[in-house]
Amino acid sequence: MRAGTLALMVLLLPGTVVLTAQHARLFPPEDLGLLEGPDRDAYQRPDQIMDVLQIGEGSVVADLGAGGGWFTVRLARRVRPNGRVYAEDVQSEMIDAINRRMAREGLDKLVVTVLGNAVDPKLLPGSLDAALMVDAYHEFEQPVMLLRNLARAMKPSGLIGIVNYKKDGGGPGPPMEQRVDPEKVIADAQAAGLVLRKHETFLRYQYMLTFGVPPK
Repeated sequence: MRAGTLALMVLLLPGTVVLTAQHARLFPPEDLGLLEGPDRDAYQRPDQIMDVLQIGEGSVVADLGAGGGWFTVRLARRVRPNGRVYAEDVQSEMIDAINRRMAREGLDKLVVTVLGNAVDPKLLPGSLDAALMVDAYHEFEQPVMLLRNLARAMKPSGLIGIVNYKKDGGGPGPPMEQRVDPEKVIADAQAAGLVLRKHETFLRYQYMLTFGVPPK
């Protein structure tokens, strides 16, 4: 998950949208267990999320802000035996935790860990069928730049899914003041050159936004 501080305002030319970098807090690696409660499969609905992103056997996907690899495991099981999962995070401690987990699960041949940074997930251009960010957006220091670089890694038909906790209370998740409204995510994504495909509402505590790259 993402490190960050309050970044400087980005000043744009007249007639363009003025964007500011958001507060971003690093999730402590020692608290990873808090993300993996016994009820997470029930409320997170990972299979339905992967269905929306059209992830299947042979897909090449990225898990951004992968943390301890909870979703990485499920992605790897979905794409095996011929797919690939890039598990990206900005903390080396998280990368180490994912590598250990994939070895235990026997999925290390399917998963490549990537140490990204606040503005670049360091993924190969044109390589991804799908990318997923789950419960990490509030930790992104410069989301527009990050999404712009992620867009370059997508195939023309690729889909980006962003899942965040709602602000209407209830359930697990970060403090209410750290949660990000879907309108903010949509504005960031559009500033990064992405196109909103759908706003999903099937999750109990979260929303899911799906984006694509515009045709050339």
